Amino acid sequence: MIPGRIVDLSHRLIPGREEYHLDLVTHRTDELYPQYEVDEDVWYILQDIHMSSHCGTHIEFPYHHHRDGLDAGSFPLERLIGDALLLDFTHKKAGEAVTLQEIRSREGRIRMGDMLLFNFDCARHYRTERSHERPYITIEAVQWLVLEKKINLIGSDASGIEVQGAPNQPNHQFLMEQGIPIIEFAANLGGLRQDRFTLLVLALSVEGLDSCPVRLIAIEDPGPS
Repeated sequence: MIPGRIVDLSHRLIPGREEYHLDLVTHRTDELYPQYEVDEDVWYILQDIHMSSHCGTHIEFPYHHHRDGLDAGSFPLERLIGDALLLDFTHKKAGEAVTLQEIRSREGRIRMGDMLLFNFDCARHYRTERSHERPYITIEAVQWLVLEKKINLIGSDASGIEVQGAPNQPNHQFLMEQGIPIIEFAANLGGLRQDRFTLLVLALSVEGLDSCPVRLIAIEDPGPS
């Protein structure tokens, strides 16, 4: 039994309804692989998945924005499991900035090497025309988190952490050059009861893959028994 409360922080994916496409093609297994003998009335299928690497709740690895960065197949597993902190910025409106001063005002809560998730209350807009309306994090704040706090991951429940439409995506560029992955479109951050927890980023290990849809799981401390 896993000690602690398990919270799923990922969106359920619906084929044919995702902005970043996801489609399933179903085959009878024995039609593709004749070595499997199956009677006509027996249900035994095999499916092809056609999907974007940025579909739903996903992690963007350094290779996404850095030619020599680590991809999904080479990124260390131990850096996808670790201590995480949730920062509540649900008061921020679309287009508003999370500044360095605001981040430094919470410096005492951020530990060296943390994985950081920002709650912008944007998950409610997922799969709607407002899915890209979001606050952003200034490049100065991002640089401070990486260079001073040595964070291992950053993400949010929004579609990104950049100024929307920013040329060359400077936050992405800096983070990927520093080897820091990004989580986009997290879900259910408001369902967490604690701001500190263990985070598991369950990504496929695929060589050459820039990003990957994930099952994002938080495990909260059960507290005194």
